[in-house]
Amino acid sequence: MPYKDQLSTTFYDKTFPKALTTIKSSIRAAVSRNPRNAGLLIRLGCDASLLLEGEGSEKRSPANNGVLGYEIIDAAKAAVERVCPGVVSCANILAVAARDASVTVKGPSWLVRLGRRDSTTFNATQAASDLPRGDFNLSRLIDNFQQHNALCLSEASVGSHTIGLARCVTFRARIYNNASNIDAAFASSLRENCPPTSPDGNNNTRPLDLITPNRFDNNYFRNLVRTMVKMSEIDLLTGDNGVIRTLCNTTAS
Repeated sequence: MPYKDQLSTTFYDKTFPKALTTIKSSIRAAVSRNPRNAGLLIRLGCDASLLLEGEGSEKRSPANNGVLGYEIIDAAKAAVERVCPGVVSCANILAVAARDASVTVKGPSWLVRLGRRDSTTFNATQAASDLPRGDFNLSRLIDNFQQHNALCLSEASVGSHTIGLARCVTFRARIYNNASNIDAAFASSLRENCPPTSPDGNNNTRPLDLITPNRFDNNYFRNLVRTMVKMSEIDLLTGDNGVIRTLCNTTAS
């Protein structure tokens, strides 16, 4: 049976009816503590192999430099394990967390089909070659997502621009590039906290939505729902494949 046919929005209705409410409560608490956490969770993605620790892990890949929010997923997993251990995968928690984070900051909601299982390995080389980067232009973004049979341009790749904070290192090239089509006044405001030369100020942060940085409200991202659904169902492990990790950062029991 194709792996997508094994996914269902009612996957835990009999085995763990409180699964989704348990995850939601944990994610809401994290976003309430710090609204930036919503952007972190949306960016964190849909592949739970990213959560694994270890030498040569995807987490340590330069492609994932600046990805944060792992401890939020760990906390949601711990909450689930306290109620019903060994049932809900980290992969499912990650997919649900992105949706719940969006809703918590007044963003869109979508149905998450469940049934994912966790991988036991990671692939840092593939992460380095396949993941889109913050300095990609439009054509490179389109090429990147088409390689994975995703939408021609995924709002998820830039979805955090309407919420949360971005690090100077991720937008420096655009605001100091005379050929960039970025709004001049906006670029000038970003330069205030982002020196022109790396590594000075690399980790300085600024909101890229200057009006409502803690609310997901930009109409540009109206296609986020179908994008997140499609990306969260690429190359999944289901059925007898994969495992249910007890801790999201390790395959050890």
